[in-house]
Amino acid sequence: MRSVSKGAMDPKEQKPMSDRVCRRCKITYQSSVNESTSCRFHPSIFVCRRHDDQKRYYQLGPNDPPYAAKFYDCCGAEDPDAAGCTTSFHVSYDDET
Repeated sequence: MRSVSKGAMDPKEQKPMSDRVCRRCKITYQSSVNESTSCRFHPSIFVCRRHDDQKRYYQLGPNDPPYAAKFYDCCGAEDPDAAGCTTSFHVSYDDET
């Protein structure tokens, strides 16, 4: 009698490989191709406050108070859609924290 494979198995976790969603970058990935540079993300949040250097204000909108600055706290990027400043492995919502 021949055994029938029920799909590819993740050798590290011994469960079927399936698409996962990264909680950092929200990209769908497979754990079999998850490398140390697969995920690009910002480790901090996008904030609206005075920047630490206090010498320059970052692209204020017409309704923003004069002290408001909008940027990622980790790298200073002013665009909320800026590519992440850090790379690492993807982290699934299924992974333990």
